[in-house]
Amino acid sequence: MKTVQYFGAILFVASSAGLVSAAAAEPARPNILHIFCDDLTIQAVSAYEHPLKLLDTPNMDRIAREGMRFDRCLVPNSICGPSRAVILTGKYSHLNGFYRNGNRFDGSQQTFPKLLQQAGYQTAMIGKWHLESDPTGFDHWHILPGQGIYYNPPMIRDGQRVEHTGYTTDLIADFSIDWLKNRDKSKPFLLMSQHKAPHREWAPALRHLGWNGDRVFPEPETLFDDYSGRGRAEKEQDMTLEKTFTDRDAKLVAPPYLNDDQRRVWDAYYEPRNEKFREANLSGKDLVRWRYQRYMHDYLGTVKAVDEAVGRLLQYLDDEGLAENTLVVFSSDQGFYLGEHGWFDKRWIYEESVTTPLLVRWPGVVKPGSHSSALVSVLDFPETFLRTAGLPVPADMQGASLLPLFRGETPGDWRTSFYYHYYEFPGAHSVRRHYGVVTDRYKLFHFYEPEMDYWTLIDRERDPHELTNVYDRADYTEAQRALHAELARLRSELQVPAEDPPASVPSPRPKAKPKAKAKVGK
Repeated sequence: MKTVQYFGAILFVASSAGLVSAAAAEPARPNILHIFCDDLTIQAVSAYEHPLKLLDTPNMDRIAREGMRFDRCLVPNSICGPSRAVILTGKYSHLNGFYRNGNRFDGSQQTFPKLLQQAGYQTAMIGKWHLESDPTGFDHWHILPGQGIYYNPPMIRDGQRVEHTGYTTDLIADFSIDWLKNRDKSKPFLLMSQHKAPHREWAPALRHLGWNGDRVFPEPETLFDDYSGRGRAEKEQDMTLEKTFTDRDAKLVAPPYLNDDQRRVWDAYYEPRNEKFREANLSGKDLVRWRYQRYMHDYLGTVKAVDEAVGRLLQYLDDEGLAENTLVVFSSDQGFYLGEHGWFDKRWIYEESVTTPLLVRWPGVVKPGSHSSALVSVLDFPETFLRTAGLPVPADMQGASLLPLFRGETPGDWRTSFYYHYYEFPGAHSVRRHYGVVTDRYKLFHFYEPEMDYWTLIDRERDPHELTNVYDRADYTEAQRALHAELARLRSELQVPAEDPPASVPSPRPKAKPKAKAKVGK
């Protein structure tokens, strides 16, 4: 008599003649490589075929060509730390306790790396962490403190501060490959290789200065949006190229962490161009256009280095014969504005912010060159990783495994709506608190502070640039009613509290003490 049980990718066989050895009966469990960026947007990944064609990303595109591209991967809270906490826990901010940058992640709670580690996976976190507390659930961690810097970064390796020389994106790739080379090869692995790039202030590698050959980048249609079709929150934000872009952002001031040799290369590229800018004495739309061009050179330049890092990791998998049994997931913590609506940064429920890239490759499971338009989320990553390893998904996780979608099957009960909630106000860029529901066509959301209390309804089918609030218009009465009902259902199902907890509210900054007047001697 034989019994066969199948758990994900793990096969156990028992025979009446005796147990077959586990080593002979159990195929190798899949490895998991999660390559993650900060503020990478689909406009900058050529696999997404954006009409402006801003950048070629051949190595990211390779993942899509050999796997699947997801076109609507949404984030529950479009900001760095909260998005990372969601991925670790599979829970929204109100359940994992990390609402905004400045919170401290509770590392004692359940996370998917801990569950994989307990199941025999070797686990590593390398690169940007940005959760204040030390990583838990990892056999090895080598992280940037806070936001990290682009050149010569101090890092923390298994609790010890270490100094490095070089470009941060390259170093994260180096350390990721070094860990893969020196890991315990008898175990499957989870490697989270997490880049700082392309986060502000978008400092490219020295080899990429001038990478575009002074190309003039095409401008987004909404670069000079006046926000006339929306409300106070959109008008009163602080994230425009016109008003918010600093001299440091524009590279009119060099970063202070360059060494002398790096500074000479930096100045040789930027200073002649900066001098021409100063002589031109630009203002108004001409100034915005200059800033947009500088921004595109720098932001996209940092993405080029990430693409090279992706290529190096994929090559290592090939060289070591690991590619066939490794799930590769490439994504970012949220999207980002590349001049749309005159903005940079993220935070909004609007499309460029709430949608993030997601490319996956898993030979034998994911069909090469496939696409999915299903509503998926970074919330689904931990459930997916656990099911990939053949492990059960804890009942308190709030996402869903993407494995059926990997196989080209969309379950009949797959989500058709998604809940979003942003908390960080007052805070950087002055984007007001709001929550809402996203569907394939619509967005209904509520700016809910007492002095900023109004609803917005966006019809992306008729208004793809999201320029007009159609809330309370007669021709949207039925859609509005249905969306309100769906939003109420999601808030109940997801256990969203009626009132924001104190941890979600940034502490007021202490006022600077007035300087004492100097005494005048007689």
